[in-house]
Amino acid sequence: MDIFNEFFIEPIIMKTGYNIVNTLVYALIAVVSVYFLFYLFKKNRISIDWNFVKNILPFIFFGSTMRVVTDAIDAGVFQPITPLHEFILSSHIYDYGFVTVSPGIYILTAVITLFSVFLFYRINKPEYVFYTGTLLFLFHLLLLIPFMGFILHAIPVIILAAIPLYLSYIYFRNKEDAMVVGAHALDGAATFYIIDIFSGISGKTYFEQHVFPRFLGEFAGTYFGFYLVKVLLPLAAVYLIRKERMQSDEKTYILLILMIIGLAPGMRDLLRMVIGT
Repeated sequence: MDIFNEFFIEPIIMKTGYNIVNTLVYALIAVVSVYFLFYLFKKNRISIDWNFVKNILPFIFFGSTMRVVTDAIDAGVFQPITPLHEFILSSHIYDYGFVTVSPGIYILTAVITLFSVFLFYRINKPEYVFYTGTLLFLFHLLLLIPFMGFILHAIPVIILAAIPLYLSYIYFRNKEDAMVVGAHALDGAATFYIIDIFSGISGKTYFEQHVFPRFLGEFAGTYFGFYLVKVLLPLAAVYLIRKERMQSDEKTYILLILMIIGLAPGMRDLLRMVIGT
């Protein structure tokens, strides 16, 4: 139990980020979950195509914005400026805890997403998955908008993400491929800008929570190298996936997983920055 507390519980409570032990364990659980979910989708005859990806995307934004609401409350940025904000604060449902931070936030988001997918695909209303995710995302985004005092700092991050997105679309001529690259570029751009630039401007101290990017940033003395890695690796991954002889749904599923890995933390970091947490 001491080992479990040291490597899994304390990093959440103390907000010290990930370590090599919990990173490897979470990665193993994620890989097993990815394969199991693919099996469930196939068994339930759910087509994993571009429409499926489109329906899932709002839930990625939902998970990121819900996490940022938790961050805003924990940092004291979230204030009772409306009756709704007052209710959120008094209810304590978003207070910093195991369910609303990593890895709990991923589990919670996945459960809500999968419930929506299996429910609405079963009744032949797949578009309702998109509507549900969009409503959940917009609700949390509206909660955060009043506190976006650093919104202009989102511009350089978006530009840094948009350039690889556009160039990869020109090269691959495929939206899914380009979105994978763009998602990871957003993650890399947000990390680079927030730690290397925004920290000095805002006077706030930011650090990278994940083991590998933290190593790259500390080794190089800048996180720009991490940004380049987050552009080049997805480019290589997409290229190799397209060369593999796999069924279309398998390729789309892998691309979706890669997109989630980049887009979820990228959106969260971007939103955290613009509200100053």
